[in-house]
Amino acid sequence: MTHPGGREPAAPIPGAPPPSGFESPAVLDGALPVFHERLKDELTFPLAWGTSPIRDFPAWREAARATVERHLLQPPDDTPFAPETADEQRAGGYRRRILLFNVTRLSRVRALMLVPDGEGPHPAVLLLHDHGSRFDIGKEKLVRPWYDRARLSSARAWADRCFGGRFVGDELARRGWAVLAVDAPGWGDRSGLTYESQQALAANLFNLGSSPAGLMAREDQRAAAFLASLPEVDTERVAALGFSMGAYRAWQTAALSDHVRAAVAASWMTGLKEMMVPGDNALRGQSAYFMLHPGLARHLDLPDVASIAAPKPLYLTGGSEDPLFTAAAVEAAYSRLRAVWRSQHAEDRLHTELRPGLGHVFAPGAQDGAFAWLDAWAGRPRRPGGPERRGPGR
Repeated sequence: MTHPGGREPAAPIPGAPPPSGFESPAVLDGALPVFHERLKDELTFPLAWGTSPIRDFPAWREAARATVERHLLQPPDDTPFAPETADEQRAGGYRRRILLFNVTRLSRVRALMLVPDGEGPHPAVLLLHDHGSRFDIGKEKLVRPWYDRARLSSARAWADRCFGGRFVGDELARRGWAVLAVDAPGWGDRSGLTYESQQALAANLFNLGSSPAGLMAREDQRAAAFLASLPEVDTERVAALGFSMGAYRAWQTAALSDHVRAAVAASWMTGLKEMMVPGDNALRGQSAYFMLHPGLARHLDLPDVASIAAPKPLYLTGGSEDPLFTAAAVEAAYSRLRAVWRSQHAEDRLHTELRPGLGHVFAPGAQDGAFAWLDAWAGRPRRPGGPERRGPGR
């Protein structure tokens, strides 16, 4: 190959030291690119609230949401839901349903819904499951699977590991909340993934003009719209709740969906630069593809995306000993979120906490705090012809 200047490039001399300034014959430093610090320095998040030249918050929120939407790599979807009830059974204080509906133009899914006894419409929660590298169960991580013994065994083990033995959806249903849980692509009824095959799924979705994170985000938007459309549900009192990857999904859905009016996110909040450090779990790839919108970091940081939800009520909880998110990284992200809600005179609508001694779990004490906050936000269920009591932060 001839050099543009017309001369052949000099051949490397075997055994000679590298030219001055030559970085390394390797591209990786552990799991990170050897030049990762320079790439991080280039990330200035120019669209973040307070940095962006847009000073009107509603206009900023519209521009920021449009930017996230572009990076989902999934077009908006208005496919009719066409719901069917495949099964309904009574439980103590609520009804259990298996529903079928079109979550997008691409997929018809089986979902679990719990509906409290009594006259509605009821406040409702979209339950968003975690990753956990456990793919045989998804929605069953949060709603007790009464219909499948094998999944019940797996789900009980997961509830013991992450939720203090509780099924979060059943707990909420007993408190008077309607809940809906849907499998993300790769989990539960839509399983087939293994830890290693996540990379192949991501690569093939990228080649097809899509992404795992974008597909999941669009499905979560659609699930929220479906939940809000149901006659048993009060459309003004629809919340999202999730743990771990489900927490990421919860605040992301609150940012991207007008149907979600409040959110609870347990054990997933950090800044991107704080996450991209040696030893962080995200550097392993694989599961990270479900929380990665290619190119979005050139515009917005992770807390900036969550900030699109402002001034909606948002409850963030985590553990001080979580090995996946350092307390310092979480507090830095919390501080940025508090500044956004404060700028909108909505400090009382944002709750941030790190519970001492807790790891990567959504323990019963943390659940009780979150449930009480949801109850206060929603107020009492409406009564026909009667006034509605509203809790703080609505």
